[in-house]
Amino acid sequence: EINKDIEWTDLKRWRLEVNNGRQTWHYLENESEIKNWPQSTIEKYWLGLPFKSRKFIKPVKASEAAKNGFKFFKQLQTEDGFWAGECGGIMFLTPVLIFSMYITRIPIPESWRIEMIRYLFNRAHPVDGGWGIHMEQHSTVFGTTMNYVVLRILGVDAGHPIMVKARSTLHEFGGATGIPFWGKFWLASLNVYDWEGVNPIPPELWLLPQFLPIHPSQYWVHTRSVYLPMGYIYGHRFSAEETPLIIQLRQELYTQPYETISWDRARDNVTDVDLFLLHSKLLNLCNFFLRIYEKIPNFFGIRDIALQESYELIQCEDINTDYLDLALISKSIHILCTYHEKGPDSKEFQLAKERIIDHLWINSEGMFANLTNGCQLWDTALMSLALMDTGLAEDPAFHKSMTGSLKLIDRSQFKKDPENYSRCYRDKTKGGWGFSTRDQGYVVSDCTSIGINYMPKLISKERFCQAIDILLSMQNRDGGFSSYESIRGPSFLELLNPSEVFGNAIMTDHSYPECTSCVLTAFSTFSKYYPDYRAEEIKKSCEKAIQYIHDSQRADGSWYGSWGICFTYAAMFTIECLANFGETYENSESVRKGCKFLITKQKKDEYVQHEKSQVVNTSWALLALMYARYPYENDIRRGVMLLMSRQLSTGEWKQEAIEGVANKTCAMSYPNYKFIFAIWALGKYAKIYNDP
Repeated sequence: EINKDIEWTDLKRWRLEVNNGRQTWHYLENESEIKNWPQSTIEKYWLGLPFKSRKFIKPVKASEAAKNGFKFFKQLQTEDGFWAGECGGIMFLTPVLIFSMYITRIPIPESWRIEMIRYLFNRAHPVDGGWGIHMEQHSTVFGTTMNYVVLRILGVDAGHPIMVKARSTLHEFGGATGIPFWGKFWLASLNVYDWEGVNPIPPELWLLPQFLPIHPSQYWVHTRSVYLPMGYIYGHRFSAEETPLIIQLRQELYTQPYETISWDRARDNVTDVDLFLLHSKLLNLCNFFLRIYEKIPNFFGIRDIALQESYELIQCEDINTDYLDLALISKSIHILCTYHEKGPDSKEFQLAKERIIDHLWINSEGMFANLTNGCQLWDTALMSLALMDTGLAEDPAFHKSMTGSLKLIDRSQFKKDPENYSRCYRDKTKGGWGFSTRDQGYVVSDCTSIGINYMPKLISKERFCQAIDILLSMQNRDGGFSSYESIRGPSFLELLNPSEVFGNAIMTDHSYPECTSCVLTAFSTFSKYYPDYRAEEIKKSCEKAIQYIHDSQRADGSWYGSWGICFTYAAMFTIECLANFGETYENSESVRKGCKFLITKQKKDEYVQHEKSQVVNTSWALLALMYARYPYENDIRRGVMLLMSRQLSTGEWKQEAIEGVANKTCAMSYPNYKFIFAIWALGKYAKIYNDP
């Protein structure tokens, strides 16, 4: 529940600017700006302000509910053709950005400051006052320390009741010495923790021969994008200049005087409430030898060469992503690196500053940072596919909306490869689609697949084939497909996972049932239009991928979803994929097992095992059962009735539990999902069952 006693900005002054997929929030300071730029329904919706919306008679058919849902949701489609929205919920994102701004002396606008404080106050744990890794997690040292510090940077007094409560919880946990590795890095950068208490992040790894399995280019793309700038900062032991606030924080974060802390003992100290994954014996051994290495004098200038190599790679990433970088975590460290290397007046630093705003979002609870610069392409393509699959796209009332999304998806396709992509350890991207915008520059397998499924009649054969070429290059040896690129490193790299808070799936990429299923569906669509293009390769790829999907099914009939929560998400994609290749409930043991798993988890009113029933998970399960041609309609009807009962008279659904996930512990919010998948499930039910 939103705390109304906290300071707010005037929410009527916020505006969302969109341009070629870009979404940025701005606070209008004068009356003339307000007059010339009226607030839209989109802005009012996200800010929780009242707006006029048509009310419908309670529907008695699923088709009516689906149409009412989209009539509401299309009000939220931007003039640029996409659905704006957040991919937030991770509670250390705002801190890393604000830490970076504070260290590099980037002014924090007053409107941001007020709304960020409001968001963090609203998201404090109602009992102990702390914060977790994500917005629904229990309090941890990582979440509590990072958000406590950022509130102090934003100007909240240490004596404020919320701060007193949070600090008490932190001290009960044993203080900030027990923060995990990433937190130690950020606290050391802020100069409230000693670099001696951080396990080594040697930049020299980038000088190793690339063929070695431990070369960072073999890591998962998100991991190497974080540890590259981390290594640069660690190699320089760069920290913020000491300020009165930093001196105060040194006394507030710990349960003993700062000067008496044994940083050697703190280095591997992680509080039980945070610890998800213990260090392996191999990692401990590596850290032991690396600590010895760090004490050796810098003979032959190897450290300097490694730092220069690191910064050149950082520059490549900035240029190829228009200074957005892969995600906010790496971007925040890039800001530190650019400040240190080029200075605050440099062109590069100014360009990095300009892109900060792209990662911020505001809703009724306040302002926070997204993981990336949005999920524009992903949400828009999914909604468009839903309309096509259900037949709702043929409704003349929705043609304008479909045209808008088509234009967005069309211009979001990558038209070129990254500059010097081999030098930057990148793959080709021409023809692919990404998660957010074309500027961001990273191909994602399922996003490219969704783009293909939507565009077969609408783009040239050349562009269509370029997308297929990208996907064919991404298949792994096990037949599956990963997220951004094929698996590069060996599985033993997971033994070197230093994070302590993320699962054993971050050092290398892995094959995912949902990504694999999306690619297979794209191949199926493509082959209907261009059956002769690389036909034999596509056939072999599909055979291997289908086998992977069968092999990745668990004994209980489920598939594990890594990007949505969790088994219902994976079931929707995998069963749709199998159905496209002729496997249904009638003729496939795998599909029958998948359906049985879902049905055995069905509650009285829906499917997913949450303390409260969920519209999004129910929709995923319903879609899976309908793709499977599950023969018992009554089970499906019960889920459909749940979706209809949760729909408001305006056609909307209210936000429920968090929907997405990454790295097994980082839950992420996708608030547009409640519209996209509920409309999809209702519309498909009406289409299949003749709208009873």
